[in-house]
Amino acid sequence: MRRTNDRRRRAALSERSATSRSQAKAARRAELIAAAARQMARSGFAAVRLEDIGAEAGVSGPAMYRHFKSKTDLLDQMLLDISERLHSGGEAVVAAGGASADVLVRLIEFHIDVLVTKPDLITVQDRDLTSMTPEANRTVRSLQRRYVERWVDVLVDAVGQGLSRDEARVRVHAGFGLLNSSPRLPRYPDAALGELLTAMALGALYAGV
Repeated sequence: MRRTNDRRRRAALSERSATSRSQAKAARRAELIAAAARQMARSGFAAVRLEDIGAEAGVSGPAMYRHFKSKTDLLDQMLLDISERLHSGGEAVVAAGGASADVLVRLIEFHIDVLVTKPDLITVQDRDLTSMTPEANRTVRSLQRRYVERWVDVLVDAVGQGLSRDEARVRVHAGFGLLNSSPRLPRYPDAALGELLTAMALGALYAGV
């Protein structure tokens, strides 16, 4: 009985230790991705080295390869993460239900929240998508298309039968262009930024209808 309890305690300690290591690795990975996003947003993918990213995060150059196989692998993971976050977040907003006009406002607010909290990632996604590996690029573009189509569904339903899906898609892309440019705009008081961007996005989506 005592041996059984000892084995259980050792197993529990081993499991907690493995969980702790996994959490520490995930936290370090997030730090490295954030550092990479800052540098790539500022200087562009081609101008940044893995060693530069590691130095900012306090990780040696060789240690970077324990987290990422290459700079391109880092870019792939970075943009896959943000694309999945946008797609899954958009799906959650729609799944919460409500009138289509209200859902559209919540989609805009969700997108703005990502922009405000992850502006560097949005900048890198807009500019360096073509530097990804082909397979990761296809996955990201698929996630982006599905995210766009969810917005199109909601906008068409909010406006009614007078709006075709093709026109709705143009309006959604125009709205994204407006919103996604905000990280590059002059600084604006944070308290008012969300309200201003929401009003501008709604203006673009509903213009002339």
